[in-house]
Amino acid sequence: MAIPQKYSYNVEQKGLAGTDKSQGFLEAFSAILRHGNYHVALDTFSRLSSKCGRCAASCQLYEATGADEDIPCHRSELLLKVYRRYFTQTGILKAKLFGGFTLTDAHVDEMAESYYRCTACRRCKATCPVGIDHALVTHLARWILAEIDVIPRALLVSVREQLEGKTMNTSAIPLPALKDTCEFLEEELQDIYDVNIKYPFDEEGAEFLFVPAVSDFIMEADTLMGNAAIMHVTGGSWTIGTGNYDGINYGLFYSDRMMERIVNNVIAEAHRLKVDKILIGECGHATRSAWYVPTFGGPDAPEVVNCLEYAYEQLKAGKIPLKAEKIPERVTYHDPCNITRSGRIVEQPRELLKAICADYVEMTPNRTENYCCGGGGGTVSIDEIRTFRTGPLGKRKADQIRDTGAQIVVSPCANCKKQLKELGQDNDLEEVEVVGHHDLLLRVIDFGVEAKEPEREGVAAD
Repeated sequence: MAIPQKYSYNVEQKGLAGTDKSQGFLEAFSAILRHGNYHVALDTFSRLSSKCGRCAASCQLYEATGADEDIPCHRSELLLKVYRRYFTQTGILKAKLFGGFTLTDAHVDEMAESYYRCTACRRCKATCPVGIDHALVTHLARWILAEIDVIPRALLVSVREQLEGKTMNTSAIPLPALKDTCEFLEEELQDIYDVNIKYPFDEEGAEFLFVPAVSDFIMEADTLMGNAAIMHVTGGSWTIGTGNYDGINYGLFYSDRMMERIVNNVIAEAHRLKVDKILIGECGHATRSAWYVPTFGGPDAPEVVNCLEYAYEQLKAGKIPLKAEKIPERVTYHDPCNITRSGRIVEQPRELLKAICADYVEMTPNRTENYCCGGGGGTVSIDEIRTFRTGPLGKRKADQIRDTGAQIVVSPCANCKKQLKELGQDNDLEEVEVVGHHDLLLRVIDFGVEAKEPEREGVAAD
């Protein structure tokens, strides 16, 4: 496809009156338009009305603040205004004849503030009468800003460590520490459940390359033990690659260029170990970014399977032995936006919970209409905005959880679990336990022996 000439931007020719920041923004915008396909969407969006405000009713941030600047279409208009003025013939001609809008550093700063107030949950897209994807506009604006080094430090540092650092993962976990963690989890499984389960490393020819969010190795021990237990009882063939063991992909939150590099590293590890499929752990954004494997990997790309899809299929096939006693606490489920909003992984998590929980209740609304946890779009990694995340951004989710009366909230997403735990701490919901599916599956798998009460650090067993 030929690149339209109108997306070639020249600062002097267009007569931009600004500093390096606004000039750099337009040059980066131009390069992305010329070498990508965003102009197709922007041409459409810029011709439609993006000011009707109907999306306000679906935005949890606007619901909490009531501020005009938090209406999704207002946010999108910040970038569409720049596009119309500098990258359409009509906008260029009108500016020459009549003057009007000129990009300034202040406008760039406003975009930076506004686009990182959005979780990119895509809930507003469903209510837009003309089909504008406001989350797509948010993503594009963040990408342009990142190209001129306007990016939250937390995202920058994590991606730099993953792509160029010594450990090559976002949590900076060295390989020896990772293996030590897995050895400890093997001992826990032996001590508590009297079952010999191993975490395999670098086994060529396995069916699955297991790639969880690397943070699970330091924060979600029960989830990882549940993952291993499911593979053990189902006879699954799997391995962890020592060359790449991090499913986190923050490029999804701010840069297609970074996202592609990270996805290609996962593909390369799968090819190195000669595996047929990539098994993604409990992480919504890791799963969604891995769904781009066929896009970047071509016809020989490995198949991508989420661990919930695997567990659900194995449960249907009768390969997961369950105890007769179900989990007695009231349990509810939080839908991670990245795997649910598109309708791809919606019912499988629920069927798993219904099979193992005696008192399962839904949040309202739920499924593709559920509210974001408040930490989506990478905002959960930015600790300096925690008060904002667990306040205005998370208020609606906290209310949802409280209304269910649940004792346990399940979410198969590393980012969601971190946000939900902090949400509980900051909204008087500390008594609500936040876990993953595999944490609960581990409790009900019948290994044929009676499990012992686990001892946690600082907590003695009864």
